[in-house]
Amino acid sequence: MNKAKNSFESLRYALRALRRECLQFGFDYPLDIDTEAGPKNSLHYYLYSEKLSWSVMSMDPEGVPRARNRLSGLIYKPAYIAWWGLVNLGHYLRHNDEASRDLFLRQVDWLESHATVRNDGSVVWMNNYDCLQGKTLFRAPWVSAYDQGLAISALVRGYRMTGNPRLLQLLQGASRIFALDVDEGGVRDSVPAGALYSELPGQSTPGIMDGFMSSLLGLYDLFVETGDPAVKELFDQGIAGLKSMLPCWDYRKKWSWYGSHAYLCPTSYHWLNRVLLEVLARLSDEATLAEYAEAWRPERLSSASRAEIFTMFLLTKNFCRVRNKTWGSNLAKARASCSAPVKTKVESSLPPQANPVLNSGSNQLIDSLDLVTRTAAP
Repeated sequence: MNKAKNSFESLRYALRALRRECLQFGFDYPLDIDTEAGPKNSLHYYLYSEKLSWSVMSMDPEGVPRARNRLSGLIYKPAYIAWWGLVNLGHYLRHNDEASRDLFLRQVDWLESHATVRNDGSVVWMNNYDCLQGKTLFRAPWVSAYDQGLAISALVRGYRMTGNPRLLQLLQGASRIFALDVDEGGVRDSVPAGALYSELPGQSTPGIMDGFMSSLLGLYDLFVETGDPAVKELFDQGIAGLKSMLPCWDYRKKWSWYGSHAYLCPTSYHWLNRVLLEVLARLSDEATLAEYAEAWRPERLSSASRAEIFTMFLLTKNFCRVRNKTWGSNLAKARASCSAPVKTKVESSLPPQANPVLNSGSNQLIDSLDLVTRTAAP
């Protein structure tokens, strides 16, 4: 009975995803850059929208959003909670809406109470659920540069609004995992020029672009707030890594790849990649970032190029699904296949509360959960 139910659910998710990808693919997305963000006295975040869909959201009784996905059910994801807070902060700043201000502060309270202080002094926001990405299983609890960056950005603005000294205390330890390599329980992947900060530590490089760039915005906010030169150095190293790896994310100076050439990005991810790149170009005064951001503008595409992008997206996305058997993915099966008593090299070398990453096959990452916590695709 359960097997039949799971098969039906998988088919339902598959048909819904295919319908959205085939019939709703476009070249515009309701996400804008907020040019007032950046200075120390600003409460604005770098991105804003009033037209996002929150279709994967389920609010808990305390007014904190949980994200719903096919494999893990309802989960609390720090990045999702921080992003919900920042969007509501944007509503408050534009409309003087006290209800939106209260919603923002409620998310800040959640992030404050769910911060973990590790033995090495690192302050982290853990993902307390197992996550299956393609054939790679992330065992709870695991850290992510993406969650870390958005949590930092939310707490910086919460501190500016309230002056709560506890928030500043947490922020002072929040950058440390960016200095630690993945096998040390951090999120850092060193590359010949600079560093990458991983949304899914243990993935193949260069990894997921938007999660990395969101973490850089968190580091920038933290530096602006504290003036700590060590945080500025982490930001600069990330910008150098981003610059050096841009060709790996680039598709013919027209579009961006998701992950490590897993598939061409759907519109929501590509739009996010482009606007984040434009913001970071402004903050870092790095011309190469600005050049790629300009080249990736969808309005520059000819009709033939649009047809090419759409066709390549469908081909690469569905090839990944077939290769990774996405619709047959099952957390229980993945856990069983990774439950041998001998731990992987990565897992056994980690300190307490580090990143347990178990592979049940390849390390190819794929957005099988369809949990678009950045911008909840419409």
